[in-house]
Amino acid sequence: AWMHRLLDAALVLPFVPRVIRTSDGASVVEHGGRCWELLSWMPGRADFAVDPRRERLMAACTALAELHLAWIPRVQETGVCPAVLRRLDAWHDWRHHPRPRVEGPYAEPCATLLRLIESRVDWLCASLTPWRTRPVALQPCVCDLWHDHVLFVGNTVGGFIDFGSAEIDHVAVDLARLLGSLVGDDVALWDLGLDAYAQHRPLTLEERTLARDLDSTGTLVAAMNWLRWLLREKRQYERPQDVAARLKELAQRLRQQAQG
Repeated sequence: AWMHRLLDAALVLPFVPRVIRTSDGASVVEHGGRCWELLSWMPGRADFAVDPRRERLMAACTALAELHLAWIPRVQETGVCPAVLRRLDAWHDWRHHPRPRVEGPYAEPCATLLRLIESRVDWLCASLTPWRTRPVALQPCVCDLWHDHVLFVGNTVGGFIDFGSAEIDHVAVDLARLLGSLVGDDVALWDLGLDAYAQHRPLTLEERTLARDLDSTGTLVAAMNWLRWLLREKRQYERPQDVAARLKELAQRLRQQAQG
């Protein structure tokens, strides 16, 4: 219901889905032991990877700025960035659990990720420790706005989809997730995206730095999560080729970040 109120607050934005309500005004229906929602279908395709034009990158970052502006709270909250705390919790969990046994169909890419994580894991804590005592502005954020959740129609954003992870955080968490998934570690394109965003919602140097720190540490945490899911929890996936591609992408980004 809170997420639906967020979507209602951004109804003026054409790329935000509309919540469809029942005849009595409810936005959630309980049926079969589950909660159901209905949102308007958004046009476009999540195809930035095959058509990575600069105009599209700028459009995505501009749309994100407009969404953040629509979600600015009436009373501004401040506090430690929750995304920083989540990453530090992941570091603590990694440090205090036995290393997962590398086996199964993804053994080779998992072994590669394990080596890369071990070489960078303490760097994660060192990078984020200064942010543990630094208050920042907090507001609703998408928290999972990545490549496959941004639909394009030509050079414009047709829709942002999947708001199920929305929570109170700092806007840098959305910038980190979006830019990291669209342009990886390309510094010039990062600057282009941040500048496009800042044309609508100004960014301080601190906020730009936080976005980059959240992206680089988030890549490491994503690698930790995949090893936990595959090796410790033994999760099964319907499209193993997508899993293999994701593991390869993470390994590539971790190597690039270590060199940079």
